[in-house]
Amino acid sequence: MTPLAAALFSAIAMTLIVGIRYLITSGGFALATRIRHPGLYAGLQPQMWREVGWSLLSAAIYGIPAGIVAWGWRAHGWTRIYTDIHAFPLWYAPLSVLLYLLAHDTWFYWTHRWMHVPALFRRIHAVHHASRPPTAWAAMSFHPWEAITGAVVIPALVFLIPIHVGALGAVLTIMTVMGVSNHMGWEMFPRALVHGPAGRWLITASHHQRHHDLYACNYGLYFRFWDRLCGTDRGIGTFAGQAKRA
Repeated sequence: MTPLAAALFSAIAMTLIVGIRYLITSGGFALATRIRHPGLYAGLQPQMWREVGWSLLSAAIYGIPAGIVAWGWRAHGWTRIYTDIHAFPLWYAPLSVLLYLLAHDTWFYWTHRWMHVPALFRRIHAVHHASRPPTAWAAMSFHPWEAITGAVVIPALVFLIPIHVGALGAVLTIMTVMGVSNHMGWEMFPRALVHGPAGRWLITASHHQRHHDLYACNYGLYFRFWDRLCGTDRGIGTFAGQAKRA
């Protein structure tokens, strides 16, 4: 197989992996919603089909650069991904996960806030906010240009910050679970976490729901740090039929 064919095969394979991961994860959370909150998505079937369509397009946009980077790592040693757990001290593995999440959160906050500039919002980010209310299928429902801003983050970071392949898997799992659960329309984490000290700094569905309600606030992905620092944190909200609370 020629290098070009191998890279193309890897890009296609990664696109399928991202798409299947999306369908399984969002489908699982949608099923959990149906069990936990029957009727929550009643009447939203046309919207959910749109979310799936945009999300599968986003899966290709995410999968292509990831697949090319994965091919380069395997074939040419690109990236700083390592497989020998002893290549770095053991304490570095969880630290690298945190570094990736912090870097991703920083990129997401500023690009997300940028997407709310009126001209960009109308042309690009309105696709995501067309989900009213968002459902478990909406996590990757992006205009292609917005999907590109998200697709470059992890492929870029693997060239900059060393990470064990298992720790990278943890990052991707956290990214997927939080992206889906933050949009599903109810809070899966216990009240003690959401309303406790950890909830002052961690983003869950209660925090991101307020972004979808009010738009010009709560731009973060994992952490409330940038929102607090920049004065865009409007606290946590409640869900359909409940009064807002700060």
